[in-house]
Amino acid sequence: MISAAWRHAGHQTLPVMFGYLPLGAAFGILAIEVGISGYAALAMSVFIYAGAGQFLALALLAAGAGLTEVAVATLMLNSRHVFYGLSLLKRFQGAGLKKPYLIFALTDETYSLLTSQPAENEPSHALDFRISLLNQSWWVLGSLMGVGLGSAALFDSQGIEFALTALFIVLTLEQACRLRQSRPFVIALFTGTGALLLLPDRHLLLGAIACACLLLLADYFRFASHRRTQC
Repeated sequence: MISAAWRHAGHQTLPVMFGYLPLGAAFGILAIEVGISGYAALAMSVFIYAGAGQFLALALLAAGAGLTEVAVATLMLNSRHVFYGLSLLKRFQGAGLKKPYLIFALTDETYSLLTSQPAENEPSHALDFRISLLNQSWWVLGSLMGVGLGSAALFDSQGIEFALTALFIVLTLEQACRLRQSRPFVIALFTGTGALLLLPDRHLLLGAIACACLLLLADYFRFASHRRTQC
Protein backbone atom coordinates (compact mmCIF):
# COMPACT_ATOMS: atom_id res chain seq x y z
CA MET A 1 0.00 0.00 0.00
CA ILE A 2 1.45 3.35 -1.04
CA SER A 3 1.23 5.95 1.72
CA ALA A 4 -0.55 9.25 1.26
CA ALA A 5 2.78 11.09 1.50
CA TRP A 6 4.25 9.14 -1.43
CA ARG A 7 1.05 9.52 -3.45
CA HIS A 8 1.22 13.27 -2.90
CA ALA A 9 4.86 13.38 -3.99
CA GLY A 10 4.03 11.21 -6.99
CA HIS A 11 1.30 13.62 -8.03
CA GLN A 12 3.77 16.50 -7.75
CA THR A 13 6.26 14.74 -10.04
CA LEU A 14 3.81 13.78 -12.81
CA PRO A 15 4.94 16.61 -15.18
CA VAL A 16 8.55 15.51 -14.71
CA MET A 17 7.64 11.84 -15.22
CA PHE A 18 6.08 12.59 -18.62
CA GLY A 19 9.30 14.33 -19.63
CA TYR A 20 11.88 12.06 -17.99
CA LEU A 21 10.51 8.75 -19.29
CA PRO A 22 10.88 9.59 -23.00
CA LEU A 23 14.01 11.65 -22.43
CA GLY A 24 15.62 8.91 -20.35
CA ALA A 25 14.60 6.42 -23.05
CA ALA A 26 16.29 8.65 -25.63
CA PHE A 27 19.46 8.58 -23.57
CA GLY A 28 19.36 4.79 -23.27
CA ILE A 29 18.78 4.34 -27.01
CA LEU A 30 21.58 6.75 -27.94
CA ALA A 31 23.95 5.09 -25.46
CA ILE A 32 23.45 1.74 -27.19
CA GLU A 33 23.82 3.38 -30.61
CA VAL A 34 27.23 4.88 -29.75
CA GLY A 35 28.51 1.62 -28.27
CA ILE A 36 28.00 2.18 -24.53
CA SER A 37 26.90 -0.95 -22.71
CA GLY A 38 23.47 -1.06 -21.14
CA TYR A 39 24.97 -1.52 -17.68
CA ALA A 40 27.20 1.53 -18.12
CA ALA A 41 24.25 3.62 -19.35
CA LEU A 42 22.16 2.65 -16.31
CA ALA A 43 25.11 3.32 -13.99
CA MET A 44 25.39 6.83 -15.47
CA SER A 45 21.70 7.48 -14.72
CA VAL A 46 22.06 6.18 -11.15
CA PHE A 47 25.42 7.63 -10.12
CA ILE A 48 25.79 10.69 -12.38
CA TYR A 49 22.16 11.71 -13.05
CA ALA A 50 23.06 14.80 -15.04
CA GLY A 51 20.44 14.85 -17.79
CA ALA A 52 21.92 17.06 -20.49
CA GLY A 53 25.37 16.25 -19.10
CA GLN A 54 24.83 12.58 -19.89
CA PHE A 55 23.90 13.40 -23.48
CA LEU A 56 27.02 15.56 -23.72
CA ALA A 57 29.15 12.72 -22.37
CA LEU A 58 27.72 10.37 -25.02
CA ALA A 59 28.56 12.82 -27.79
CA LEU A 60 32.11 13.34 -26.52
CA LEU A 61 32.77 9.64 -25.97
CA ALA A 62 31.44 8.86 -29.43
CA ALA A 63 33.86 11.45 -30.82
CA GLY A 64 36.78 9.78 -29.04
CA ALA A 65 37.24 12.38 -26.28
CA GLY A 66 39.12 11.43 -23.14
CA LEU A 67 37.69 11.30 -19.63
CA THR A 68 39.38 14.61 -18.73
CA GLU A 69 37.65 16.37 -21.63
CA VAL A 70 34.33 14.82 -20.67
CA ALA A 71 34.76 15.88 -17.03
CA VAL A 72 35.67 19.48 -17.89
CA ALA A 73 32.85 19.86 -20.42
CA THR A 74 30.32 18.40 -17.97
CA LEU A 75 31.54 20.71 -15.22
CA MET A 76 31.08 23.73 -17.49
CA LEU A 77 27.63 22.61 -18.59
CA ASN A 78 26.42 21.94 -15.03
CA SER A 79 27.96 25.10 -13.55
CA ARG A 80 24.50 26.64 -13.89
CA HIS A 81 23.58 24.75 -10.71
CA VAL A 82 25.73 27.22 -8.77
CA PHE A 83 23.35 30.04 -9.66
CA TYR A 84 20.18 28.46 -8.29
CA GLY A 85 21.61 25.93 -5.82
CA LEU A 86 22.63 28.73 -3.47
CA SER A 87 18.99 29.72 -3.07
CA LEU A 88 18.24 26.33 -1.47
CA LEU A 89 20.93 26.43 1.23
CA LYS A 90 18.49 27.67 3.83
CA ARG A 91 15.77 25.27 2.67
CA PHE A 92 18.05 22.25 3.11
CA GLN A 93 19.26 23.27 6.57
CA GLY A 94 18.48 20.59 9.13
CA ALA A 95 17.82 17.92 6.50
CA GLY A 96 20.26 15.57 8.24
CA LEU A 97 21.15 12.43 6.31
CA LYS A 98 18.82 13.47 3.48
CA LYS A 99 20.89 16.56 2.67
CA PRO A 100 23.67 14.87 0.62
CA TYR A 101 21.10 13.19 -1.60
CA LEU A 102 19.02 16.36 -1.95
CA ILE A 103 22.14 18.13 -3.20
CA PHE A 104 23.11 15.27 -5.53
CA ALA A 105 19.60 14.90 -7.01
CA LEU A 106 19.03 18.61 -7.65
CA THR A 107 18.15 19.03 -11.31
CA ASP A 108 16.51 21.92 -13.14
CA GLU A 109 13.14 20.16 -13.01
CA THR A 110 13.45 19.19 -9.34
CA TYR A 111 14.41 22.75 -8.45
CA SER A 112 11.32 23.98 -10.28
CA LEU A 113 9.08 21.59 -8.34
CA LEU A 114 10.64 22.39 -4.97
CA THR A 115 10.29 26.14 -5.49
CA SER A 116 6.75 25.80 -6.86
CA GLN A 117 5.29 24.58 -3.59
CA PRO A 118 2.48 26.80 -2.28
CA ALA A 119 3.82 29.71 -0.25
CA GLU A 120 1.59 28.86 2.72
CA ASN A 121 3.20 25.41 3.07
CA GLU A 122 6.29 25.08 5.25
CA PRO A 123 9.25 23.47 3.41
CA SER A 124 9.37 19.75 4.21
CA HIS A 125 12.63 17.84 3.94
CA ALA A 126 10.69 14.59 3.71
CA LEU A 127 8.62 15.87 0.78
CA ASP A 128 11.73 17.29 -0.91
CA PHE A 129 13.42 13.89 -0.55
CA ARG A 130 10.44 12.02 -2.00
CA ILE A 131 10.19 14.41 -4.96
CA SER A 132 13.93 14.16 -5.64
CA LEU A 133 13.96 10.36 -5.38
CA LEU A 134 10.90 9.91 -7.59
CA ASN A 135 12.29 12.25 -10.23
CA GLN A 136 15.51 10.24 -10.41
CA SER A 137 13.46 7.03 -10.47
CA TRP A 138 11.59 8.27 -13.57
CA TRP A 139 14.92 9.07 -15.23
CA VAL A 140 16.42 5.65 -14.40
CA LEU A 141 13.24 3.88 -15.52
CA GLY A 142 13.29 5.80 -18.80
CA SER A 143 16.95 4.90 -19.30
CA LEU A 144 16.15 1.24 -18.66
CA MET A 145 13.36 1.38 -21.26
CA GLY A 146 15.72 2.98 -23.76
CA VAL A 147 18.46 0.42 -23.17
CA GLY A 148 15.91 -2.34 -23.73
CA LEU A 149 14.60 -0.77 -26.94
CA GLY A 150 18.06 0.02 -28.24
CA SER A 151 19.32 -3.51 -27.52
CA ALA A 152 16.29 -5.36 -28.89
CA ALA A 153 15.59 -3.66 -32.21
CA LEU A 154 16.33 -0.76 -34.51
CA PHE A 155 14.72 2.43 -33.28
CA ASP A 156 14.40 5.74 -35.07
CA SER A 157 15.37 8.27 -32.39
CA GLN A 158 15.06 11.35 -34.58
CA GLY A 159 13.26 14.16 -32.75
CA ILE A 160 12.89 12.37 -29.40
CA GLU A 161 15.16 14.93 -27.71
CA PHE A 162 12.29 17.47 -28.00
CA ALA A 163 10.87 15.88 -24.83
CA LEU A 164 13.29 18.04 -22.82
CA THR A 165 12.06 21.24 -24.47
CA ALA A 166 8.43 20.23 -23.89
CA LEU A 167 9.16 19.49 -20.23
CA PHE A 168 10.72 22.93 -19.68
CA ILE A 169 7.69 24.58 -21.31
CA VAL A 170 5.32 22.79 -18.90
CA LEU A 171 7.42 23.70 -15.85
CA THR A 172 7.66 27.33 -16.98
CA LEU A 173 3.89 27.54 -17.32
CA GLU A 174 3.48 26.08 -13.82
CA GLN A 175 5.88 28.67 -12.40
CA ALA A 176 4.04 31.45 -14.22
CA CYS A 177 0.68 30.31 -12.82
CA ARG A 178 2.08 30.23 -9.30
CA LEU A 179 4.03 33.51 -9.33
CA ARG A 180 1.57 35.55 -11.40
CA GLN A 181 4.37 38.02 -12.16
CA SER A 182 5.51 38.74 -15.68
CA ARG A 183 8.85 40.43 -14.86
CA PRO A 184 11.01 37.28 -14.31
CA PHE A 185 9.73 35.70 -17.52
CA VAL A 186 10.23 38.88 -19.53
CA ILE A 187 13.83 39.00 -18.25
CA ALA A 188 14.30 35.33 -19.16
CA LEU A 189 12.95 35.93 -22.67
CA PHE A 190 15.11 39.02 -23.13
CA THR A 191 18.34 37.39 -21.91
CA GLY A 192 17.72 34.13 -23.76
CA THR A 193 17.04 35.88 -27.05
CA GLY A 194 20.02 38.17 -26.57
CA ALA A 195 22.31 35.22 -25.86
CA LEU A 196 21.10 33.41 -28.98
CA LEU A 197 21.84 36.46 -31.11
CA LEU A 198 25.12 37.61 -29.57
CA LEU A 199 26.96 34.65 -28.02
CA PRO A 200 28.60 31.53 -29.47
CA ASP A 201 26.99 28.21 -28.61
CA ARG A 202 29.61 27.22 -26.03
CA HIS A 203 28.97 30.38 -23.99
CA LEU A 204 25.23 30.74 -24.62
CA LEU A 205 23.84 29.09 -21.48
CA LEU A 206 26.24 30.63 -18.97
CA GLY A 207 25.96 34.04 -20.60
CA ALA A 208 22.16 33.99 -20.50
CA ILE A 209 22.08 32.81 -16.86
CA ALA A 210 24.65 35.38 -15.73
CA CYS A 211 22.81 38.22 -17.47
CA ALA A 212 19.46 37.11 -16.06
CA CYS A 213 20.91 36.95 -12.54
CA LEU A 214 22.36 40.44 -12.84
CA LEU A 215 19.06 41.87 -14.08
CA LEU A 216 17.10 40.10 -11.34
CA LEU A 217 19.53 41.36 -8.69
CA ALA A 218 19.27 44.89 -10.04
CA ASP A 219 15.47 44.63 -9.98
CA TYR A 220 15.56 43.27 -6.42
CA PHE A 221 17.76 46.10 -5.14
CA ARG A 222 15.63 48.67 -6.96
CA PHE A 223 12.50 47.23 -5.34
CA ALA A 224 14.17 47.11 -1.90
CA SER A 225 15.36 50.71 -2.25
CA HIS A 226 11.87 51.80 -3.27
CA ARG A 227 10.38 50.11 -0.19
CA ARG A 228 12.92 51.81 2.13
CA THR A 229 12.06 55.23 0.73
CA GLN A 230 8.37 54.58 1.40
CA CYS A 231 8.98 53.62 5.05
